Amino acid sequence: MSAPSPLAKWGLRSVAIGYLAMLLIIPVAMIFRETFKDGLGPPIDAVTSPDGLHAFWLTIVCVGIAVPLNTIFGVVTAIVLVRQRFRGRALLNAVIDLPFAISPVVIGLALFLIYSPRTGWFGESLNEWGIQVLFSTPGMVLATIFVSLPFVVREVMPVLQEIGTDQEQAAETLGANWWQTFWRVTLPAIRWGVTYGVVLATARALGEFGAVAVVSGHISGETETLPLFVQSRFDKFDVAGAYAAGLLLAILALLVVFSMNFLQKRSARSEAAGPDDGTSGALAAVVPHPIEKEA
Repeated sequence: MSAPSPLAKWGLRSVAIGYLAMLLIIPVAMIFRETFKDGLGPPIDAVTSPDGLHAFWLTIVCVGIAVPLNTIFGVVTAIVLVRQRFRGRALLNAVIDLPFAISPVVIGLALFLIYSPRTGWFGESLNEWGIQVLFSTPGMVLATIFVSLPFVVREVMPVLQEIGTDQEQAAETLGANWWQTFWRVTLPAIRWGVTYGVVLATARALGEFGAVAVVSGHISGETETLPLFVQSRFDKFDVAGAYAAGLLLAILALLVVFSMNFLQKRSARSEAAGPDDGTSGALAAVVPHPIEKEA
């Protein structure tokens, strides 16, 4: 097969770069420009205001709770789906993708119907116990968990299918229990898949708007994350504050993207290095010392 001509190469590159520039680079650059159009004072004042700081830290709280929980759930679910065969497996596999298929607003509405203090399935009982889910941090965390749930599962499953079960069976033959096998064999082999899933889940959780907007109540200084804070500033004609919060979200998103690229390069170097760096899947690399049977 003949190599493509230089004109074809540059044409494809121009299309790709131009498409990215129109949809990503130029809009982000415009956010930077509009944020600092009137100087540093207005955007800094908006972000460091009590409402702005609360929105930032509430966003970090939602991400800090949702992502670790989804990481644990994702790893366990991926192992169950790949390593086990049981009735209902196909249904569980399909349910994992529901957050991809359903609008976030519908997710928020579903949570509202379930946890409403007056008409929800569990809301009245929880309210009697003094537990408020809607219009508070727990409801926002639940919405964030739901929308970012599939990423770790979908990143880990292909890795588990690729590595097979030979290493795990060898570890069991050497006397390892299930925890030792998971910690010393399975987890090191799937760590890059877990890492990619965590990065994607973090990016998704940071920018969630629809589901959180439904269950939060938009209470300024109490139940506003950064995406909600951006809308609130626009509604109050505080353009500088809206752009400043948007810029902060863009910076966080860029950090996530750069982390993803860094991890991809690190993974490629690890795979190229082979068994010497412990990523080849060889049992001796991931189990550095003999595993003794427990008495």
